[in-house]
Amino acid sequence: MENSKVSLKLLIDRSSHKVLFAEAGKEFVDFLFYLLALPVGTVIRLLTKKCMVGSLGNLYDSVENLSKTYIQPDKDKDSLLKPELTWLTQVPLLLTNESQTPISSEKKYYICNCRGYISDDTTTICPSCHRQRMNSEVIYIAPTTANTSSSNEGGFVKGVVTYMVMDDLEVKPMSTISCITLINKFNVSDMGALEEKVVDMTMAERFGAAKGITAVQGCVN
Repeated sequence: MENSKVSLKLLIDRSSHKVLFAEAGKEFVDFLFYLLALPVGTVIRLLTKKCMVGSLGNLYDSVENLSKTYIQPDKDKDSLLKPELTWLTQVPLLLTNESQTPISSEKKYYICNCRGYISDDTTTICPSCHRQRMNSEVIYIAPTTANTSSSNEGGFVKGVVTYMVMDDLEVKPMSTISCITLINKFNVSDMGALEEKVVDMTMAERFGAAKGITAVQGCVN
């Protein structure tokens, strides 16, 4: 998925060399919104440590370089550096080559024959009989809600509209009124200087755009 591309349509003011906004579809907006749900360790890994502002990159390095001697026996570095995200498959634009392995969204639970306790680890010894491992799988039925949508779109936002993404990453549904308001806000005097440009963004460029739409390489050149 790292080589997959997504298209953005940029509205550029050539006279000021400024990107006014980007016209984006559902998949790119889902990508931006789901960045809010990513663990810090995942964000650092995807952005690369060199791109991180402040000391978070150093913190990531510290965990990465820490010897197993100093880590609790029941803990693993990857739980911090590469945490599993069961919802990741809902946002294809966030998938990287190393995360393409299907992840089961169903958490498994286990019991002992005593049936008094439940665990998500098959190596757990039953606290009731103190003899058997809790390794008999049980099926968990999630509650249903009346508001459950029948949509199969996935992701976070609906795909029936186009969205405006500003350079400061403000996102709103696109409309004629909002476009006119934004053009007036930027004091565009020469409408003939406005130009639309379609850019295809790779994974690296998508994360670059997370710093602002103008960060898209070559968008105003």
